[in-house]
Amino acid sequence: MNYVSTEGVTSRGNVALDGRTVDIGHALDDGPFTLLQKFVVVLAALSIVVDGFDGQLIGFAIPTLMKEWGVTRNAFAPVVASGLVGMGIGSAVAGLFADRFGRRWAVIGSVLVFGVATCAISLAPNVATIAALRFVAGLGIGGALPSATTMTAEYTPARNRTFAVTATIVCVPLGGMLAGLFAGQVLPVYGWRGLFVAGGVLPLVLAVALLAALPESPRFLARRARRWPELARLLGRMAREVAPDATFTDVREQKAEKHVGFTALFRDGRERDTAAIWAAFFMCLLAVYSAFSWLPSMLTAEGLSVSLAGYGLSAYNLGGVIGALACALAITRYGSRWPLLLCCAGGAASAWILLGVGATQHTGLLIFGLGLHGLFVNAVQSTMYALCAYVYPTSVRATGTASALAFGRVGAILSAFAGAAVITAGGASAYLLMLGAAMAAVLLALAMVRRHIPAAQTAKVG
Repeated sequence: MNYVSTEGVTSRGNVALDGRTVDIGHALDDGPFTLLQKFVVVLAALSIVVDGFDGQLIGFAIPTLMKEWGVTRNAFAPVVASGLVGMGIGSAVAGLFADRFGRRWAVIGSVLVFGVATCAISLAPNVATIAALRFVAGLGIGGALPSATTMTAEYTPARNRTFAVTATIVCVPLGGMLAGLFAGQVLPVYGWRGLFVAGGVLPLVLAVALLAALPESPRFLARRARRWPELARLLGRMAREVAPDATFTDVREQKAEKHVGFTALFRDGRERDTAAIWAAFFMCLLAVYSAFSWLPSMLTAEGLSVSLAGYGLSAYNLGGVIGALACALAITRYGSRWPLLLCCAGGAASAWILLGVGATQHTGLLIFGLGLHGLFVNAVQSTMYALCAYVYPTSVRATGTASALAFGRVGAILSAFAGAAVITAGGASAYLLMLGAAMAAVLLALAMVRRHIPAAQTAKVG
């Protein structure tokens, strides 16, 4: 396939007279999906698996810590909140870092930070120390998500992008599901300290692998002329042969990019979409982290054992994996508006239907219902990253995704206190009412988005 621009010299002077200028957007969006590209997506996905694993460890550890240290559930609200504050800051900073210094170092740095901090939690002598270390871990956990999803989006041809980005994000509940299964085996034998040691070692091993094998994003390299020789070599490894002295442009992105930087999120007709996406992330992450942080505690408060409570969160995450992949396939075929809105409605309805289900009398039915709720909620949360990749151009894609996630982390921080207070005051019923109300609000926000991924044009996402 010919990727050389034939448009001649433009007014911006970015297309060469000798025909050696390569349109990187055309080369990536319409070219083959090679083994190297798939390998990069797998590496990005693995970083999110360990991100989800570490991010949810505290939810599994809290019931054991409450019993061992003799403290109340409310005493751990600052622990949960500090981690989520760190995630919010990490999300915002990582997006700006990735757009300026590269996606590769943003991913690697994030994984290193949360790996070291999670290991250190195993040595914590008190709740305050855990809270401080969870803040540091949160910086990395929050930074990994936007960086890895941006890397996936920019390595994947447009026809595969929605599914690839969603498959990367779905690794958050997948990591949480693995954490639940792992915690059920490790907590009774090695305690919560052993759980955090394992949770820290895994990302540190992955960080070494990323240092050795993860290349930089081609679209990021294309925007830096001094790195064009590196880009030419990288494209050669991706079955896209170009001249060693080729120059690069991105015609589609240049047409879309009239402004750069944070203010670009509110220019060129994106004001309403940005506000609506931020609101959707806020309420959806409130629902998600109310489950991640407090679902095991809610189930133990209703009379279930620690192991069964852990399986409840694992069911929630398993449902999320299934729902996110199914929703991504639906978006590829039908566009993003109706699949997302239907999943929001399902998330609200599934929470409210569980109001009359007793935890001890109908344990199996409750856990199945939580899995169904997780299916709908995580389907929405995971595929909203693909929506961000569609709405924002390359120059602000990481910033746009990270800012939405950072705003969403505010909702997650609220869940740290709201979850504990609601469970203490009203038990399971109040908790489920809150989850359903949050998803109803997400439905309203996503209904306001104008630039949903269209059914007939998903191949043009990018």
